[in-house]
Amino acid sequence: MTLVVEGLGVSSLVRDVSFEVGKGERVGLIGESGSGKSLTALSIMGLLPDELTAVGSVKLSGRELLGAPERELSRLRGDELSMVFQEPMTALNPAMRVGRQVTEPARLRGKRPDAAELLESVGLPADAVRAYPHQLSGGQRQRVVLAMALVNNPALLICDEPTTALDVTVQARILELILAATRERETALLFITHDLAVVASVCERVLVMLDGEIVEAGTTREVLTAPRHDYTKRLLEASDLEAS
Repeated sequence: MTLVVEGLGVSSLVRDVSFEVGKGERVGLIGESGSGKSLTALSIMGLLPDELTAVGSVKLSGRELLGAPERELSRLRGDELSMVFQEPMTALNPAMRVGRQVTEPARLRGKRPDAAELLESVGLPADAVRAYPHQLSGGQRQRVVLAMALVNNPALLICDEPTTALDVTVQARILELILAATRERETALLFITHDLAVVASVCERVLVMLDGEIVEAGTTREVLTAPRHDYTKRLLEASDLEAS
C-alpha cells in the first residue's frame, strides 16, 4: 500500500501539496489551525464539503481517489481508509449502544466481530458494549472510535488531532494505542496535529504545513534537530522540544 498525493489543491485553501506514505509508515502532518491539514485529510477520504472541490491527484495503491464515484469511495472507507476525528461524538450515534457501533463497519461488510473483544483491544472493559456514548469519558469515546476505525484492518489510518481535547495522561495512553495498533497491523498512519511533541513520539517523518502549503518535510529527527524553515523553528520554540 502506498498513498501518493500529487499537486493537491482545494480552492485557494490548499495549494500544490505533494507527499507519499508507504506501507506501515507513520507520517505527521503538522501546522497551526487553518493551515490546510484537515482539508488535505478530507480530500484523501473524499469527504470535502460540497462547496469545495479538490484538484490534483490522490492515489492509493495506484487507484485514483479524486473524482472516484461515491460508491467506490464508500467501499474503500473502512476497508482501505479510515479516519479518527478530533471530537469522537461527531462519529458516534448518541442513541446507539457502543457495542453495536463498534462492530457496524465490519457488519456492513458481512463480518461478525466480537464487540467485547474489540473494546478490550483498545483498553476498555467488555461491559462497555452496553454503554451509550454519553456514559463514557472523552478518552473512552476516542478509544471506541479508534476500535471502529481499525475493525476492518485498513491499509491507511488518518488521525486528525485525536488527542487535542484530552488531558495529558489520557492523551499519552491514546497515542500508545494508536502506535501499537498500527504497528501490529502494519497500517500506514497519517497523523495530523499542531503539536511537535506528539509527532516526535509517534511519527517517523513529518510534513510542516503553513497557509495551505507544505513548507518543510523530512525525517522527524531531521526536522526536530535541524529545522530549515522559520515557521518550523517557531513551532519548536513554542513546544517542549528544543532544536540542537
